[in-house]
Amino acid sequence: MMDIVTWLTEPFQHVFMVKALLVSSVVGGVCALLSCFMTLKGWALMGDAVSHAVLPGVVIAYALGLPFALGAFVFGVGSVAIIGLIKQSTRVKEDTAIGLVFTGFFALGLVLVSKVRSSVDLSHILFGNVLGIPPQDLQQTIVIAVLVLLVLLVFRRDLILFCFDPTHAQSIGISTGFLHYLLLSSLSLAAVAGLQTVGIILVVAMLVTPGATAYLLTDSFLTMGWLAVASGVFSSVVGTYVSYWSDASPAGCIVLVQTLLFVAAMVLAPKHGLLGRKTIRPFSR
Repeated sequence: MMDIVTWLTEPFQHVFMVKALLVSSVVGGVCALLSCFMTLKGWALMGDAVSHAVLPGVVIAYALGLPFALGAFVFGVGSVAIIGLIKQSTRVKEDTAIGLVFTGFFALGLVLVSKVRSSVDLSHILFGNVLGIPPQDLQQTIVIAVLVLLVLLVFRRDLILFCFDPTHAQSIGISTGFLHYLLLSSLSLAAVAGLQTVGIILVVAMLVTPGATAYLLTDSFLTMGWLAVASGVFSSVVGTYVSYWSDASPAGCIVLVQTLLFVAAMVLAPKHGLLGRKTIRPFSR
């Protein structure tokens, strides 16, 4: 039977695994921190919409020889603007507008993939390509992730207040409109970064699950942020290791580990878990 030292060290003998562990950890940590704001704001559906809406932008950018992040960002922000326009101009509710826009953009992306001649591999866009990420895309992904991290850290106080009580934030002179689009822009960039790791289809899990997991474990936002980042990095590393030894999809393994952590928190969380509630119920009467 393989010993633990071999299990831990052998992947580092391969350059592609070192790159995969690096980029998945960085992206996993940043997306996890952003997921805290997404969870508090209730923007899980918005994350799903943006992550799917970037597909046509990626295809067009590749076809024109432009950085894929540019096309993805334009379409990500554009999808949010269209959702807002539909919500304000029609009787359609926001959740319906989100469903209409992200499916429409995603369908457009699928059509472009089938018609536009480029080096884009549909499976890599949909499910990620963290084991074969090119050097230029690796640098671009890390730069995007660091940029999102800096934005979240610099504006963390205003964003926290905006997520908890936007009315109070506006009453004390904070521009909630600016924060709204700043958070959505960060979401678009994070979706672009996560595209290389787990692909468009599963990136929404990286933008929701770590924050939801940490939300069950604590009532402090600071602690929630640390727990979410730890969850995101742990899932990325363990998922990549499992994919290496089991010859399975890295994206699927990463998201599966995140899901298992959420299930564990849902059951075992001391205060908000299923077992915790049963334990404290007799004393709450």
